[in-house]
Amino acid sequence: MASLKIKSGDTVRVIAGKDKGAEGKVLSVDVSGKKVVVEGVNMATKHTKPSAANQNGGIIQKEAPLDISNVMYVHKGKTTRIGFKTEKDKKVRFAKSTGDVID
Repeated sequence: MASLKIKSGDTVRVIAGKDKGAEGKVLSVDVSGKKVVVEGVNMATKHTKPSAANQNGGIIQKEAPLDISNVMYVHKGKTTRIGFKTEKDKKVRFAKSTGDVID
């Protein structure tokens, strides 16, 4: 299985959908479903019953997953595509716009 180019902790910008232009940090990545959850983006309303953990219940706002194709990595304030290359026998990600190694 091919590895995804977006990882948890990356800063991304939404390039399609109702939250187009919004930026945030990736909270989680679902590899099998190719979805990402971005902090403060694609907020969904959830109605919860009272429980032991949440005694009041009520309406809460929660981030919903986005398709990974709708987000783009932000490098030095600009969006860029990501590529892979080997450096000193190690596979690293790099920004295609500048050629800088990301991690």
